[in-house]
Amino acid sequence: MPHHNGQSQNPLVAKLSGFAPLSRDDVGVLEALCSKEERVNAGVTLVDEGTAPRRGFVVTHGLACRYRLFADGHRQILTLLIPGDFYDLHGFLLSVADHSVVTMVPTRLATIERGKVFEIVEHHPRIGAALWWSAMQEAAMLRERIVVLGRRNARARIAYFFCELLWRHRAIGLSEDQTLRLPLTQADIADTLGLTAVHVNRVLQGLRREGLITLAHRRLTLHQVDRLQSIAQLNQDYLHLKAVPAAVERDLEGRVQQQAAEPRRAAGSC
Repeated sequence: MPHHNGQSQNPLVAKLSGFAPLSRDDVGVLEALCSKEERVNAGVTLVDEGTAPRRGFVVTHGLACRYRLFADGHRQILTLLIPGDFYDLHGFLLSVADHSVVTMVPTRLATIERGKVFEIVEHHPRIGAALWWSAMQEAAMLRERIVVLGRRNARARIAYFFCELLWRHRAIGLSEDQTLRLPLTQADIADTLGLTAVHVNRVLQGLRREGLITLAHRRLTLHQVDRLQSIAQLNQDYLHLKAVPAAVERDLEGRVQQQAAEPRRAAGSC
């Protein structure tokens, strides 16, 4: 029977079980996948733009980011990799990486070999569906980022960024009410949202004065999420945090049962 475990201590299990109903066997496979962790200091480059991707990995603790660095020294942060995020589900198909990845705080990673990914997707349909759903979410996040950076002012951009971080952390059980750990500098936020650090500081001061946020000691609290949503002109629907539709779940269950029956049929034909 499917096993829902959205509050698992394993962030990959917590994330994927929010997308598809995982069995106890599925959960065991994912936990084994993350059992060998590598500890990495802050500021360590994990992927270099222009080089061949060597491996995929799951962030199990800490924070990393994808980014592009320009000749003038400016940086654009593309996405943040929080616990449970997979880098890069499709990256090993590329001849060279089109962006870099660096750890932003001391981080733990579980390395994933490409052969293991193929094996899991082939033998565990629910995990395959959840990974597919996760990739769909990532694409949707990038589309939302394009809209925000292209059509929103600085105040709306920061409201969007904070709401998205809260929703993503809440989905894996890493937020306390409306509070989450945010070990980012104002320069980091500026590099993420296409602003200057001075402009970020000005907006943050305004949000504090209005009682909308508290940001201190690397902890962010959103006091009025509905109001921040309104400022950002979005809701969390684009993150696709709801589980797969019932029809898809029935199809997955049918595939699992068909897969389980194949060894029995093969044994009967010998």
